[in-house]
Amino acid sequence: MNPLTAAHFQSNEAAREWLEKLRWSEGPVCPHCGTIGHAYKIKKPGWYRCAEKECRKDFTVTMGTVMERSHIPLHKWLVAFYLMASSKKGISAHQLHRTLGIDYKSAWFMTHRIREAMRTGGGLTPMGGEGKIVEADETYYGPVEKPHASPKRKGPFKQARRSPRNKRSIVALVERGGSVRTFHVAVADKPSIIKIVTENVARESRLHTDESHLYRGTDKHFASHETMKHSAKEYVRGDVHTNSAEGYFSIFKKGMRGIYQHCAEKHLHRYLAEYDFRYNTRTALGFNDGERAALAVKGAEGKRLTYRQPH
Repeated sequence: MNPLTAAHFQSNEAAREWLEKLRWSEGPVCPHCGTIGHAYKIKKPGWYRCAEKECRKDFTVTMGTVMERSHIPLHKWLVAFYLMASSKKGISAHQLHRTLGIDYKSAWFMTHRIREAMRTGGGLTPMGGEGKIVEADETYYGPVEKPHASPKRKGPFKQARRSPRNKRSIVALVERGGSVRTFHVAVADKPSIIKIVTENVARESRLHTDESHLYRGTDKHFASHETMKHSAKEYVRGDVHTNSAEGYFSIFKKGMRGIYQHCAEKHLHRYLAEYDFRYNTRTALGFNDGERAALAVKGAEGKRLTYRQPH
């Protein structure tokens, strides 16, 4: 059975009822004063009025989310959430504009707002822990918009192999059998890499990396730091490898090249949030497409994203 035949994907009324049950399990929540279950419906469809004497303000279930003040029908928003959550390598704005019957600009705005809903907020706990493995790796995707000059080296020493110049640097931390956390950094140098790793990985973890000099010196921060010598065609040694991180990068790059094709550097962090979200709610971790889409919709709470052109 096609899941998109469900009632909340077909009409605004059913979509609103579904969203209210998802967001307001204990009754309407006023976004103005935070009161729960003390509001009543007014004549305008989908609108409520807070019954608190000090508030008395009107609101809807989409207020305070990325869907607030959108003219796109709510059921089309839910279809877009489902399609983006269930497509392993993503779905383009052009495909959404054809599928939903909206113009391309609206579809483009919609996809970025959904990516914002998929973004994980701050206050994240360290990855890994005692007996657990965290893989760290970096990759380079797409040209930077403002190329930086190549540093000049002095002296008789042989120049060390550098990371690709003028490419966007991405660092990924993957907990073996668990979640991923990615970072777009201006320059993938040793200080920035070590800062990311030490701030996001629990000290009791085993850290697995390749032989890159960027990770040298992390031994003292973790239970162990084990490396693979890819230059010698060593990819697995017992349970030591970085295949999980490389597998994530493979999915990311195939999607970016095959589905999205072009991504401005200022938006790269949103695309990373999208791929992180799907990886962290993948089937292997016990999630199905419907549950993943519902989590994305819940992630829209408390987030707004507006694009305004300067006059």
